[in-house]
Formats: sequence, C-alpha cells, structure tokens
Amino acid sequence: MGRISEIVKHLIIINVIFYIASQVLGDFMYDLFAMHYPKNPDFILWQPLTHMFMHGDTTHILFNMFGLWMFGTPLEQMWGKQKFIFYYLSAGLGAVLIQTLVYHYDVIAVSQILLENGLTKLDVNSFYETGRLNNSIIQSVGEERLYSSIQSFRAVMVGASGALYGILVGFAMLFPNVQLMLLFPPIPIKAKFLVPLLILFDLFFGFTSYSVGPIAHFAHIGGAITGFVMMWYWKKNQFNNKRWN
Repeated sequence: MGRISEIVKHLIIINVIFYIASQVLGDFMYDLFAMHYPKNPDFILWQPLTHMFMHGDTTHILFNMFGLWMFGTPLEQMWGKQKFIFYYLSAGLGAVLIQTLVYHYDVIAVSQILLENGLTKLDVNSFYETGRLNNSIIQSVGEERLYSSIQSFRAVMVGASGALYGILVGFAMLFPNVQLMLLFPPIPIKAKFLVPLLILFDLFFGFTSYSVGPIAHFAHIGGAITGFVMMWYWKKNQFNNKRWN
C-alpha cells in the first residue's frame, strides 16, 4: 500500500491544484467548476466532470485523497491505467446523476404544487431566483417543503466522494476479506462488511433529517451503484486488461 500508482497520483495532484486555486480565487472557482442544478443559471456543461475535483474544506479533500490512495492504488495496479480512470470517472458521473435526479424530483414536485396554487411558470422561476412568495401560498405549501426545494435548486456539489464510493465498491468486490480498521470505534472489519455498512448509513441519512452537515448522500449511493453495475457487467462479460491497452 506504500507505493502510489500513476493515475491515482495524477488525480491527487489535480485535486490539490483545484483546491489551492479555490482557496485563492474563492467563489469564482466554485461558480465555474462546482456542480449546480441544471436549471440554475450558474450551471455550465463541464460541471458534472469538474465538480469531482473541487472540495469544500481541508478535511474534505484529505479524507477523499487518502481513500483514493488507499483503495484506488490496488485497483489501478490490477486493472491498468485506462480501465481504472474510466471506472473512476464513470462512478463520479453516476454519483452526480443520481444526486441531481433527487434534486430534480424535489424541485419539480414543489413547482407543480405552486402551479396548482395559481402561480405561472414565470412566478415559479422568480420564486427560485428570489425565494419570495405570497404568505398564503407559503402557508399552503409549507415553509419546510419550500425551503427544501430552494436548497435543491441552489445546491452546489463538490468533491470526489461519489467516485470514491465507486472505488470502495470495486475494492470490496475484488478484495472482500481484507481487514480494514474503523476510526470510530478503532476495530477491524472486512471490506465486504464495511462498504455495505457505509452505504446503509448514507441511505438512512439521505432519507431522514439526521444528516451531519451538507453531505450529498445520494451522490455516495450513486457512485456505489455505478461501481457495482460496472463490476457486475465486467465480471459477467469477462472484461480483462487486454481490452484497455
């Protein structure tokens, strides 16, 4: 585990460069490269790719890069460069797709309610831009529901966590009996148990209001699902390294 593989090394360098730039340039970097809801005026076509190289704070990038090094290196060593980078980016794109669909469902559901309450499409668009509504409509729809839809519309996604969850799934499927050490509590657990446990936690926090901080739990799930589907497909069709040379 000591030696870092080439693509993993390059990914970590790119992430660090993006992070340093975001600390120097601030909101300019997040406006350009973080993932925005597709109907948000700040959305740009490259954001589904670039968001996975952006991070919110130092802890965020440290955990993700440590996970990428620890679990990504053995996968790249087994698969080779091309297969690994394809898998990594696909998991990241799958993550942003699932999280965006969750946001879209929230926005569309509330938009439909607002239309049924007599607002026009222009009124609905104005609501998402300004956050302002007639008090009677606020009481009819509910402040919590309206606030949730605004949060979805204005959501900014950053981080390699979705791609990392795909890496974790790949690692657990290839090395199911490897013992890993939990941080809290510090006990050993096999990869085939740890990764499903992490996904269950994300499902719980994603469907409840007990989330710890602004974490895109469904992006984690999306990355994990994408990784699982790819691993299953490759195994079923006996994909091997020669196809990626």
